[in-house]
Order: sequence, then structure tokens, then C-alpha cells
Amino acid sequence: MEGRIAQSSTGAPRYTLPPSRLASEDILFCIDLDPESLVEMKNTSVTGRPFTRLESIKQAILLFIDAKLAINPDHRFAYFALGKSPFWLKKEFSSEVDSALAAFRGIKVDSSAGHADLTHLFRVANHEAKKSRAQNRILRVILLYCRSSVAPHHLWPTTQKLFTLDVIYLHDKPGPDNCPQKVYDGLVDALEQVSEFEGYIFESGQGLTRVLFRHMCLLLSHPQQRCVQDDIDIPKSLTKKAPIIVDPAPVDQECVPVSG
Repeated sequence: MEGRIAQSSTGAPRYTLPPSRLASEDILFCIDLDPESLVEMKNTSVTGRPFTRLESIKQAILLFIDAKLAINPDHRFAYFALGKSPFWLKKEFSSEVDSALAAFRGIKVDSSAGHADLTHLFRVANHEAKKSRAQNRILRVILLYCRSSVAPHHLWPTTQKLFTLDVIYLHDKPGPDNCPQKVYDGLVDALEQVSEFEGYIFESGQGLTRVLFRHMCLLLSHPQQRCVQDDIDIPKSLTKKAPIIVDPAPVDQECVPVSG
């Protein structure tokens, strides 16, 4: 969508956007089922038991679905998993929350997961994107990745960009046995190579559920109306916000209360 400069009645330039309709989305969640998905977060449940990354990811997906359907009930969702290799959890795209719950019941952490090859995921996404386009929809993949020392790899031509890739990366803090920066760089390379529209990537090594939820909320933005990620200025920090100074209103002498 490109804007144009128009002339207002006062003669001042005015930027306008031509009306257009955003395509409904088919969103494919890909959940990492590496053993690192069972790493505990810092938040605890009502029983005092810490949430794992996987449990927090499930909550974040349900939050996203509820909010996304409130924006447009025509969006649809399907579910994929990344173990030693990617596989379907729920193949049919659906707008029903029960579909997500059914997919979650089929989740089992893959203890043998080691390398992370995203090639099959991209092939599936490319195939599904063609079907979405035939229905005047667009496809987006949201990858939730948890491996602190295993950088993903893929074989994919740069000429094929039929879907958009978003990534949320939960990881441990850097140490002798891991290098999350190297993993992050690999995820950025994949995102830039396959994304049709502006893809977003967010990471956190803090282990806080609220940070994960905030990142998921930022992914609610529609790929067709996004700014580049470097220009995102939300959410704004309340601590840095300049206080608003309000001049005291003049006192109306006729309305001054009189104490008896």
C-alpha cells in the first residue's frame, strides 16, 4: 500500500492512503518441542509451581488467538511442532479455540531433538500459502523457538517468498555452553530470506511470562500494515514518559463552596 501527497483546501500538503482491504490471515504456529522447552520460567502458578516455557507458550498462543479473533473473526489457525524434525499437531486451519486445545493435547517433548532444520517447515508453509492465496488470504508462520545453543538451518531459495515469518526466541543467558546470539542471528537470516512482508523477531532470556505475552501482543499487527521493526515504539515505558503539567483552572468566584 503506497500513500500519496495531496493538497488540502488550505494549501498545506496532506498525506493520504488509498482505501484497501487487508487480507484475512491463516496463521501457522510452530512450537519448539526441544527439551529446553521444559526450562522453568520465573513465574509460578497458584500452587507455587513454576511455569515451563512450553506452558507459557501455550498460554501466550491462547491470548493471541482470543485477541486476533476479536479484531477479525475470519482469521484461522493451525499448529505445527519442531522436534528432531517438524510435524503437524493440527493440520486444518480453524477459528475455533477448541482446535488449539486439541493441538496442545497432542504435544510431547522430543528428548532426541538436536539439530533444527526448518526446511520442511518452509516447504509446508509454502504449500499452504498457495492454498491461502487461492482464497484471497495470506499465510503467516509464527515460530516459537527455545534452543539456546542450537542454531536453526534451512535450504530455501531466496526467490520464493509466499508467506511471512515471525519468531519469538526464549533462551538461557549466554554462557560457556551456549551462544544465544549465534542462534538469534540464524533466526534473523531465516526470517529475512523467506518473509513476503515485514517479519518480526523478538527474544528474551529473562524467563518472564509477561515479556513473552508482550511480544505476542506485538505480533497481533497485520503483516500488510506493519512498519519496519526498528521503528516500533510500543509499548512505551511509563517511567520514561514525561509528566503532563496541567495548569490549574481559574476559580469561578460564583462557584466557591461556602462552609457553614
